[in-house]
This record gives sequence, C-alpha cells and structure tokens, in this order.
Amino acid sequence: MNVLRQLLLSVLACVAAVYLWAAFVPSAWDVLGRFGVTELPGLPPPAETAAPEQARGGFGGGRAARVLVAEVAAGTIDDRVEAIGDGRALRSVTLRAEVSGRIVDLPHESGGYVEAGDVILRLDEEVEAIELERARLTLEEARDAADRLSQLGTSGTVTQVREREARLALRTAELALREAEYDLSRRVLRSPLSGWLGVLDLSVGDRISGQEVIGTVTDRSAILIDFRVPERLIGRIETGMPVTVRALGFPDESLAGEVRAIDSVVDRDSRTLRVQAKVDNRDDRLRAGMAFAVTMEFAGAALPSVDPLSVQWSSEGSFVWAVRDGKAARVPVTIRQRNADAVIVEGDLAPGEVVVTEGVQSLRPGAEVTVAEPRGAEAAQVAAPGAAKL
Repeated sequence: MNVLRQLLLSVLACVAAVYLWAAFVPSAWDVLGRFGVTELPGLPPPAETAAPEQARGGFGGGRAARVLVAEVAAGTIDDRVEAIGDGRALRSVTLRAEVSGRIVDLPHESGGYVEAGDVILRLDEEVEAIELERARLTLEEARDAADRLSQLGTSGTVTQVREREARLALRTAELALREAEYDLSRRVLRSPLSGWLGVLDLSVGDRISGQEVIGTVTDRSAILIDFRVPERLIGRIETGMPVTVRALGFPDESLAGEVRAIDSVVDRDSRTLRVQAKVDNRDDRLRAGMAFAVTMEFAGAALPSVDPLSVQWSSEGSFVWAVRDGKAARVPVTIRQRNADAVIVEGDLAPGEVVVTEGVQSLRPGAEVTVAEPRGAEAAQVAAPGAAKL
C-alpha cells in the first residue's frame, strides 16, 4: 500500500512539473510536440500562450510578440595561414681556389663588402708569368716565319706543304699563348658578384690546394624565405601575392614581402607545398639563416553575418529567429566565425533580412511578431579573420 501511494505521488509530481514547465517555458511546447503532446488539460493551447507570457514581463501586450531585430549583413571569412620559414640570401656563392699555391695578397678584410670582379686573393705566379712570356716569344717567331713563307710563296719557291706547316705552327703558338694567359688568370681569385664577404680563415703566406674553400660572398639585399603551406591552398596561391613576415629575432616588427616562387611538387609525407617569399633587406638588418613567421591571408566565401545576440541554442544545435512576413521563422545555422561585433554563420539567410535579438523567449515557429524600434545593421560588410596554422 505504501509503495502504491509513493508511486502515485511520484506520478503527480511529474505531471505537475510538466504543467509548470509548459506554463512558464514557451519553448517546452516544441519538445512536447515531438512526443505527440499538442495540448494539456487546463492549459491554453500553444498559440494562446504568447499574450500571458508577454503580460508577465514581455515587450508588450496582445497576441503578437514584440521583439527587437537586427539586419543580416554580408560577411566574409578570411582564411589565414601561418608558417615558420628559414631565410637565405638572395644570392650566395662559395669561393674555391682553382689551383694550388701560396697566398701573396689578401686585399679585403673578412666581413667587408666587395664588388663583382674585386680581387679576393692572389697566389704566387712566377712560373705562370714565365710561361706566358715564353708563349709570346713563340707566337712572335711563328708569326714571322709565316710572313716570310707567305712572301716567298708568290715566287713559287715554297711548297704548299711548307706553307701549311707554317700556318699550323702559328695557330699552335696562338693557342699556347691563350693557355698561358688562362693559367696566369687562375692565380687570382675574383668575386663573381657584389655582396658581403664571409670570414676568411687565411693569411698571406698560407699555402692552399686546388678546390679548397676560401669563403663566401653573399648578396643579402633581399632575403628569400622558404616555408610550406597545406595542399588545400593549391590553386589559390600565386606568385606576387603579399605576405607578412616577422623575424623571430624582431618579434615586434612586421615586414611586407611577396611570393617569389611556388614548388611544382607536393611533399607526400607532410602533404604540404613549398613556397618561397622575398623580403626587401636594403637596410641590411636581416641575415641568412634567420627564422621567420610568415602569414598569408586568403579571402573566404561570402556568408551571412548576424548580431551575436540573435544566435540561440537548442538540443538540435544553433539557430536564429528570422522575421518573415510578420511571423517568426526558426532558421538553423552553423557558426563559421565569431568575434565581438558579429557572428558569421551558414544557413538559409540573406543579407537584408532581419533576425530577432531580444524577445526570443516568447517566440515559436509561425508566431506573429511586432518589431519594436528596429536596429540597423552594425556594418554592411564584416570580415572575420580566421587562422589555420601549420
């Protein structure tokens, strides 16, 4: 008997709770409707609850709910990509000795600036100078012999074979002179470009061997930054696009650059694409080898932008109340971007429509509404910066 009484009291408590819920929470009728409950004995039907609800503190009396609205604006989601890249000089050349020898001159200090063609070092060249002088004498002798035979050839006293041998000797002497000049030129190492000379760990009197590394010459008037972006950006990234660069050594300074080159192959392991950016460095503050944070922004799809107060939540997800033909329409939306001023959403909304920002407590699908002091759109165009970091 006690069990039956407790069971009966529990049922009565549940029924009372449902009545109270339906009486004071208008949205409860939506939940009850999904279970097939469209009315409760002793309570007015859902369409008649608007006026009592408003009388208890809504925005006005009557059957139509009074609400505040805001216009739907056109919003754009910006896709931002950030990556870390390595910097290198615009051009850099490793200097190597072409031949072995003893250093007799080092005109430039380590770390100094050199112009293209400047002498970096000289090797002893006595042997090569002698060979050059010998080649000049040989050429002079061969030229005189060829001239004499050419003059005798007109008298018919010299055979054609002798003339041919003289011309061959002259040509051979010319080639020997060129070879001697080339051997002498290799005793001098010159800079192939204008730039900054690296550290030279050499001194006059040191002996070096052929192909030994002497140092580097670097043109850092601009810095090239190699970084990688997701493969989803293929087709959206192109040369000349602007990038924002921050050197990790100067985190508070932003530099403007542009995309210089794009690789043609996607890395299979990381599914990323190599991109090269170029940043001006005429003030010579940046160095090759520095790390840089690179930011690129891409304009996203145009989507509706609504007032943050208009976005509501239920068990089915987010939604807004749109006012269409004087009635409330529940429009499911997916939030794509949120900031302090607006929310970019994806849903059945169009710019220029109005959505309810205040007075949503008394709204149900199809309920009549009256707009009280409508608010204008906060902005005609809202851009919400996004971030996709590598």
